[in-house]
Amino acid sequence: MWEILQTPAARYVMLFAAMAIVIAIGVYLIRKVRPSEEEQFSPSSELITNFRELRSEGKLSEDEYRTIKSKLAGSLDEELRRASAEEKQQESESDEAESSASE
Repeated sequence: MWEILQTPAARYVMLFAAMAIVIAIGVYLIRKVRPSEEEQFSPSSELITNFRELRSEGKLSEDEYRTIKSKLAGSLDEELRRASAEEKQQESESDEAESSASE
C-alpha cells in the first residue's frame, strides 16, 4: 500500500489535493472577512444624508454640497429603478407561483 503512495503520480495527486483544499479554505475565509458589494457601498440616499449633515455642521460649503448632491442624484435614480424592477420581478414570481398552485 505504501509503495503506491511513494510513486511520483501519487505524490502529484496528493499535492494537487492539498493545494485544492488550501485554496478552498482561503476563498472561504476571504468571503467571510471581505464585505460583499452590497455592504461595501452605501446607498446614495445614505450618502446624501451624511453630506447634508456635514453641510449643516459647516464642514461642506453650499456649492460643494450641491455638486455632490447632483452627482449622487443619478445614482439614487438608478438604485430606485433597480429596487422597483426587483420588486416587480418578485411580484410576478409570486403571482406565477399562486396561479400554478391553484391549478
